[in-house]
Amino acid sequence: MSRSFDDIPARLDKLERRSMYRRRKAVDSPQGRELIIAGRRLLNFCSNDYLGLASDVRIREAFKQGVDRWGVGAGASHLVCGHTTAHQELEEALATITGRPRALFFSSGYAANLGVINALVGVPDSVFEDRLNHASLLDGGWISRAKFEFYDHLSADDLEARLAATESGRKLIVSDAVFSMDGDRCQLAELVQVADQHAAWLMIDDAHGFGVIGNNGAGSVDAAVFDTRQVPVLMATLGKAMGTSGAFVAGDDSLIEFLLQRARNYIYTTALPAAIAVATLKSLQIVAAEGWRREKLTELIQYFRASVRELGINVLPSDTPIQPIIVGDADATIAASQALEARGILITAIRPPTVPQGTSRLRITLTAAHTREDVDRLVTAIGEVLGDIRAKG
Repeated sequence: MSRSFDDIPARLDKLERRSMYRRRKAVDSPQGRELIIAGRRLLNFCSNDYLGLASDVRIREAFKQGVDRWGVGAGASHLVCGHTTAHQELEEALATITGRPRALFFSSGYAANLGVINALVGVPDSVFEDRLNHASLLDGGWISRAKFEFYDHLSADDLEARLAATESGRKLIVSDAVFSMDGDRCQLAELVQVADQHAAWLMIDDAHGFGVIGNNGAGSVDAAVFDTRQVPVLMATLGKAMGTSGAFVAGDDSLIEFLLQRARNYIYTTALPAAIAVATLKSLQIVAAEGWRREKLTELIQYFRASVRELGINVLPSDTPIQPIIVGDADATIAASQALEARGILITAIRPPTVPQGTSRLRITLTAAHTREDVDRLVTAIGEVLGDIRAKG
């Protein structure tokens, strides 16, 4: 008698045949502009370490001091006995930098997004999400049991029409601030206006903007422009520009207190080590003080875009560190990634289901650790590789 999971090998084979099979690379070095993989040193253009802080010696030292002070494990969830004064200090600092009354520290951005959406909406409610939102936002909406609706990417008009056709229950609008695969930004002012017109709440995921955008790296939601009534829910991660780990949600006191009571992903998860909080506090200080990192990153983004345009290579419109080049076919994208790696450059091939069919891409990410010479090497290699692919048809 056949067992229900006996088809797993066939399902894996199907993924392989559709060029959707994913393989990990074991990195044998700290994160940085270069990585060592399988004994080779590769120039790294696929990390979200946007400010080059993941291996910063000051943050590493803070982490070590945190381990010496607090040990390695938190021992329990925040609501049992895992919440330390180090976690508390981090939450207070995150509230300050975002200009919000309170913040809540989560174990990951995925956990934060699922926990928040499921705490705020349910069966009688509706959630409206940009079609290109991150998977964690989409999953949060789908499993919340609220009525789920996509709206067209960056289309306030489509969102407005869908909200107007919804009569009952709470309404929650959810959008990335910076879209992780395209690198473009949401039209925040338009979303705020539409939310206000339809008495909806707005949740913004600033995972790829926090630390990179705004005064002192405060992110995409400027507290001087948008208050907690206009953007009630702000989420951002700490494992990208901040170089550490975890995520947070910032908002009014009532929102944070409600999440403490109802966000299952927070309530039932062991707290991250207090040493992570100590390291992140140091990272926040560095990000605020060293504005040159954002300035250098902006200059490199502009330089890269100008350089690829000179070669006639189309890159999606983005003024963020995420600079995607659409190849289209999944097999061709994998071939391009492999050819770049052979030239000593690491860029992951992004394929469905992460992106829509026919839009497989090289998702290039720039960091403050890169140099102009690194970008020159990257652009030359991309020109050669894409030229070879076009020549082969």
